[in-house]
Amino acid sequence: MIVRISDDSLALALGADALASGFEAAGATVERVSSWGMHWLEPLVEVDGIGYGPATVDDVSAILDGTSALNIGPIADHPFIKPQQRLTFARAGKTRPLSLEDYEATGGWSGLRRAQAMSGEAVIAEVTQSGLRGRGGAGFPAGIKWNTVAKAPGGRKYVVCNADEGDSGTFADRMLMEGDPFQLIEGLAICAHAVGAQTAYIYTRSEYPHAIAKLRAAIDLAAAIIAPLHMEVREGAGAYVCGEETSLLNSIEGKRGVVRAKPPLPALEGLFGCPTVVNNVLTIAAIPHILSEGGAAEYAALGVDRSLGTKPIQLAGNIKHGGLYETAFGISLHDLVYTIGGGTASGRPVKAVQVGGPLGAYIPPAQFDLPFDYEAYARADALIGHGGVVVVDDSADMGRLARFAMEFCAVESCGKCTPCRIGSTRGVELLDRIRVGAKVLDPVGALPQMHNAPKVARTADQDIALLEELCETMKFGSLCALGGFTPYPVLSALRHWPEDFQ
Repeated sequence: MIVRISDDSLALALGADALASGFEAAGATVERVSSWGMHWLEPLVEVDGIGYGPATVDDVSAILDGTSALNIGPIADHPFIKPQQRLTFARAGKTRPLSLEDYEATGGWSGLRRAQAMSGEAVIAEVTQSGLRGRGGAGFPAGIKWNTVAKAPGGRKYVVCNADEGDSGTFADRMLMEGDPFQLIEGLAICAHAVGAQTAYIYTRSEYPHAIAKLRAAIDLAAAIIAPLHMEVREGAGAYVCGEETSLLNSIEGKRGVVRAKPPLPALEGLFGCPTVVNNVLTIAAIPHILSEGGAAEYAALGVDRSLGTKPIQLAGNIKHGGLYETAFGISLHDLVYTIGGGTASGRPVKAVQVGGPLGAYIPPAQFDLPFDYEAYARADALIGHGGVVVVDDSADMGRLARFAMEFCAVESCGKCTPCRIGSTRGVELLDRIRVGAKVLDPVGALPQMHNAPKVARTADQDIALLEELCETMKFGSLCALGGFTPYPVLSALRHWPEDFQ
């Protein structure tokens, strides 16, 4: 009997290794596979397609004899899995991460082989046709970025995968690196062929030791397949700002992770001053499917408006059924939170959902009809970002969460620009004054340096107006998205839950 158990980090943290040892001791053959993404059921055990979870060592005997009450039926037919449109995560739960045999048997390397028989221009044309946009935050069209690098002058070019997954409630990058590393390697090899790059780097954070080990082992196993492309993994020290592409490039070069001014764009002067493609994990991982026969057309047929293809969405926070859900753009927050996520784990009413990481806007239930679409979220002063959906119930203090956003920016700022470095610190002070109702004396009709000028207490409304003005300065004056996006959670919390600031 073959028993399949994930070796994903989350499963390991919940006792998957001990569970696997228990099955082996009972005489079963155990295969360690990638995670299905149903995190509330981990460790999840699969026997002949039937799932059991969350399982412990005490459940081994009952699972083997088929009498376990943890039986959830065929995993592929589970209500969380069956409605999904899995392209990027098509192998999730089905293959052994470091098995070249499993990867090839499920269509692996077919996109690379097809791409190698095409010109770089033709490959870029297919990526453009697919409508693929960057899955890391800004949603910039991948084909345009690749084309810019391909046409840029220079004998040396680079491809960099931004795997510095630092947003709260996000884990799709980690899942893919740990569960399907060959797919990321294949996508990078296709990109390098298309733009004429000789070297590819995967930049991830040191907090992902299992992902790093899997990637390095997979690169060694695939070395002959991707030759002559040189590929390696670089570890960052966990600075949030290194998720910004120019800070990331500085870090790879061995410099301090500080944002660079643009222009020049990395596509023209990036790593070591050379033209560089910087895409995140989910963007690169979508490429093998797009370059497979008919893949670009299939990808472009999914989604809405300019948001095409599928989006791996990560359900986290106070939610009953947390995990990874891949589907076409256009799904509503209501469906994600209630139909798929099952509402809050606490059983209390949902108060807000933050989409797009710690700098994403807080969205109230009244706006849960909002479709998952870049432009729709932009019109609502919100962000899709990396696709993390973090749910909070009605016990949450939105004023405190707004303060956390400002404090997070103050702690994580690289210090390069004044709006981010100083603005976030002043923002924390302002929010503290607003929340405790403190009165601050301001000079009236005089310059601040005139200490003898008459003074009057600022009202709460004046403090709020000052906070809004500060947010506008940060939004439009910051060098990068760290300072530029911090106003989103602050202003959305202030707009929808003003009572939490009293």
